[in-house]
Amino acid sequence: MKFDIILAGVGGQGVLSVSAIIASSAMQEGLAVKQSEVHGMSQRGGAVLANLRLSDRPIASDLIPRGSASLILSMEPLESLRYLEFLSADGTVITATNPVANIADYPPLDEVLAHVRGLPHALTIDAESLARKAGSARATNMVMVGAASPLLPVRFETLERFVQTIFAGKGAKVVETNLKALHAGRAAASE
Repeated sequence: MKFDIILAGVGGQGVLSVSAIIASSAMQEGLAVKQSEVHGMSQRGGAVLANLRLSDRPIASDLIPRGSASLILSMEPLESLRYLEFLSADGTVITATNPVANIADYPPLDEVLAHVRGLPHALTIDAESLARKAGSARATNMVMVGAASPLLPVRFETLERFVQTIFAGKGAKVVETNLKALHAGRAAASE
């Protein structure tokens, strides 16, 4: 089994937290994990990319070859399109619909989303709205983990456990909000 994930977004969206939760869950379940991160100008809203490779066998490289990603999980719709060359023919794109228009010539959102929705295996999620309903717009990244969870080669309960672990130091309310967001994303993906 091999499951390669491109995680994309812009600075401040929690791409690396998403990667940490999925990677920790996979390691807990005995999978081999390799990860590579590119932060770019993340402090200024620049691109953030993580390659996350999961396998039941040793992994030689932390970089995902073109045409082999099982999943592109993006916190931002335009960023999801940036890495399509890495997606396998049967791979899936899951993206939040909420743009971060951090460039002057950001294309019209309806065109970006139409392109994503036109892909063979794609899911768009209004993650920000679901996160707000869960208690905080900052939990958008956990909505996206939940949306990806049916495809991930780890148990949902393991993801829940690592959400609790990562946010435990921020208090019970933050943990509860992020768990609600995780569940909201999973429910949205199954609709």
